[in-house]
Amino acid sequence: MPGTSPVILILGAGPNIGQAVARTFASRGYKVALAARSLDEADSTDNQLNITSDFANSDDVVNAFKRVKEVFVIPSVVVYNVSASTLTPPEDPFALPPAAFNRDVTINVTSAFVAAKQAAFGFAQLPASASKTFIYTGNILNVCILPSFLDQGVGKSAGAHMIWSASAAYKDRGFKFYYGDERKADGTAIYRVDGEAHAKLFWELAEAKKQGPWLQTFVKGVGYKDFGPYRL
Repeated sequence: MPGTSPVILILGAGPNIGQAVARTFASRGYKVALAARSLDEADSTDNQLNITSDFANSDDVVNAFKRVKEVFVIPSVVVYNVSASTLTPPEDPFALPPAAFNRDVTINVTSAFVAAKQAAFGFAQLPASASKTFIYTGNILNVCILPSFLDQGVGKSAGAHMIWSASAAYKDRGFKFYYGDERKADGTAIYRVDGEAHAKLFWELAEAKKQGPWLQTFVKGVGYKDFGPYRL
């Protein structure tokens, strides 16, 4: 049923980051909408809406936003926590089949674009006091090469550019856009990301009144840390 509680929509509600973010926001009074392939919509409750979604089909993104608005209200926080990758031999990145590349780019880029577009449309209808925050779960692949991860790198690079552009374009309207990238303390890639660390950062970003640095590189137990300019 519709209510006055704020709503977070988490697209890609896996057991690590997605569930940690859901728990954190729910404990602070948010209603939570989760969208993923593995969810059973029959398990929805008054405070949690499950939406079965496959982000290889961008229409499922539009449907998720529609369902959240119908059941709760327009989400004031949206997290795009979806990623896809088809591994290639390190010495032959172009061994990647075009069909796999297209599918993964749809998930990493096209559906993320649709989600950000839907989020911005909704943010424009919310009161000034609403959070109006969009977060794209990223990684280090927008600034460096990791062998075997060509198409995910393409996706994260495009996602980062999209978030950077949106953070500048919508700042004066109070919409916040972020690319979250957990790192080791020395700034190198971390392969086992920490869901609770993401949840803590995402909550802080949602609560902030103004747009901060769009590239949110962060370290568990430290929070945001600026690791300097892009490096290849």
